[in-house]
Amino acid sequence: MAETIDIYKTRIKCILKQHDRKCVPFKELYAKCKGRHASPEKFKAAVAELKADGTIFERRAGFVLCASYGLYSAEVARVNKTFGFLKKQDGTEVFVPGKYLKGAMPNDIVLARPLNSGRNGDSPEGEVVKIIKENFSEFSGTIEKVNGRYYIRPDTLSKELLMITSMRVKAHVGDKVLAEISKRGERHSEHRCRVTGLFGNSAKATSSAMAVLHLNAIETEFPSAVSDEARRIGAMKISQQDIDRRLDLRGKIIFTIDGADTKDIDDAISVSRIEGGYRLGVHIADVSHYVKPGSELDKDAMLRGTSIYYADKVIPMLPKELSNGICSLNPNEDRLAFSCIMDLDSEGKVVKYKFSKTAIRSRVKGVYSEINKILECRDSGEDIPSDIMEKYSGLFDTIYLMAELAEILTARKLRRGAPQIDTPECKLILDENDVCIDVVRKERGRSELIIEEFMLMANTCAAKLAKGSNAPFVYRVHEDPAPEKIAELKEVITRLNIPFPQFTTVKPKHLAEILEKSKGRSCALLVNNMVLRSMAKAKYSDVPLGHFGLVLDDYAHFTSPIRRYPDLSIHRILTDLCYEKLPEKIINKRYTAFAKESSAQSSECEITAMRVERSCEDCYIAEYMTQHLGEKFTGIISSMTDYGFYVELPNTVEGLVRMESLPEGQYDFDGHFTLSRNGKTLYTVGDTVTVICAKADVAAGKIDFVIDDPQTNSSKN
Repeated sequence: MAETIDIYKTRIKCILKQHDRKCVPFKELYAKCKGRHASPEKFKAAVAELKADGTIFERRAGFVLCASYGLYSAEVARVNKTFGFLKKQDGTEVFVPGKYLKGAMPNDIVLARPLNSGRNGDSPEGEVVKIIKENFSEFSGTIEKVNGRYYIRPDTLSKELLMITSMRVKAHVGDKVLAEISKRGERHSEHRCRVTGLFGNSAKATSSAMAVLHLNAIETEFPSAVSDEARRIGAMKISQQDIDRRLDLRGKIIFTIDGADTKDIDDAISVSRIEGGYRLGVHIADVSHYVKPGSELDKDAMLRGTSIYYADKVIPMLPKELSNGICSLNPNEDRLAFSCIMDLDSEGKVVKYKFSKTAIRSRVKGVYSEINKILECRDSGEDIPSDIMEKYSGLFDTIYLMAELAEILTARKLRRGAPQIDTPECKLILDENDVCIDVVRKERGRSELIIEEFMLMANTCAAKLAKGSNAPFVYRVHEDPAPEKIAELKEVITRLNIPFPQFTTVKPKHLAEILEKSKGRSCALLVNNMVLRSMAKAKYSDVPLGHFGLVLDDYAHFTSPIRRYPDLSIHRILTDLCYEKLPEKIINKRYTAFAKESSAQSSECEITAMRVERSCEDCYIAEYMTQHLGEKFTGIISSMTDYGFYVELPNTVEGLVRMESLPEGQYDFDGHFTLSRNGKTLYTVGDTVTVICAKADVAAGKIDFVIDDPQTNSSKN
């Protein structure tokens, strides 16, 4: 039989496995592998492929299997100034200290090995042994000039300046630029680069945000084919024929509640009292009616996966002709919707539900702050402001009924044992020049909780329906916490003397009880953050794995198809299941592969969007703090590391107090939440401290604080 590359690869792996960690020289390996129809060229190709995919490793004495030395191939996921992360083939992330990266760049394929250095962290640690395949890498940074030479100070790639060999655009000192590596060195600091793009002044957050978007391949414009399709659909009118095929709810009291500046309105609600309980309607924009499978809009939406929001900006998943136009549930306009109509008993339990294609007409664009004011005035007996009275005329009884039902649903959720974790958010205030001039903490009022509870109900019903019908589906899943994370949590709360229930397998109610026991104590923030860290990341899956955090067996995302592709995906499936009533065999054939692909793609897009949003907002927050350099602030120590601790201000701004900024001395970090010197605890997570803003790096989105009085300013609560 003639030798092929695959045959040679099999023989090479078999022979090297027999030799374990003993090197086999090239000639000897070839002699052992060749058969009657030997082909040196195919043997060389087989060796090259096995080296390229990280199966074998060449040393001076010859070849060995990587697995024999505990080596593995991985992709460089990301690189920061002093460390990086690898992504193994099984998806596991590996932390790599900067000195062990060997100059590897994002997207490089490397050969790595485990590194046990006792680091306290969430990821296993590794060391790059060899770069198997170099990939093109772009990065952003700021131009500096030193001794007559131009350099780039990278935002994340390296803490060292990188020398510029050429510029393809006209840029100046202080500009935020895009660059690529022109020549590699053994370390990141030895790389040489060329400037390829210009974003603007690095002191402006808008320039840094543009760089973040570019480096994450976020398209801010739509392809012409997508725009053309959107314009055509956006110009469509809702016909009587469209309405005749649907349940006509235009005469019902239905309205939306969103932020004041929301333009992509995709959910409306209705509530009425029925015998023994309530009828709740959650009416969602019927995006799947307009965005058809395989269309240009659909293909582009799947690639984007989600809308991206940062500062006062949005990069929509769908063009504005749909997201702000024909699909948005604007007030006093006929709209096509997909409704989940639920009957609930007096305790908030769903007795029955149905999904219907509907036609609705929202009475008003409700605003969170205005609804909250209505409820506050009702409770306090104050007069409702006249402008709000006029706007919501005829809707007050419905609003009060919504609040009543939401309270019942919240109580029911708490009885299930859902952990109430605090995850503070902020709102950035920008001026007319797009400069961040304020950062304020977002407060969640009763109307925000009303919408949250009602959406949870519809999402749960969607998942129950699909699971009960054995239909392929895109579920929102949240798996159980990893045992090692729970072990760490137990260790910390034991040291804090917080009583907790004894358990072998953690349940949501256990975490809820731990949070409750810590309330009112100085360690409450630490415990909240530890519980949050112990949680797995929620994701999308075609398998109904349940939702740990919500204590639900079935859950999905049904309520935001304008801005999330998984919601659009399940609208499509539910349409064929409930509306078209297609046989199970056809639905399985049509959607099994689609549900799997949509789940994987949507999960990846969500991770990217969250990273982009966080990075962009960090730049705007740093821009805001540049206006407050040298000023004093009171904050709480939010977390502790071996290089310093983070302090969070009341408005959610967070900055780092670096270890080197503290008075000279030997500091001991316990690995969790305290910093000591000479056996005396100086700082603990949860302490209130006074800090001075020492530095705000807009380009990197980083803020440095220093303690106002390191000797005396730590106060225990």
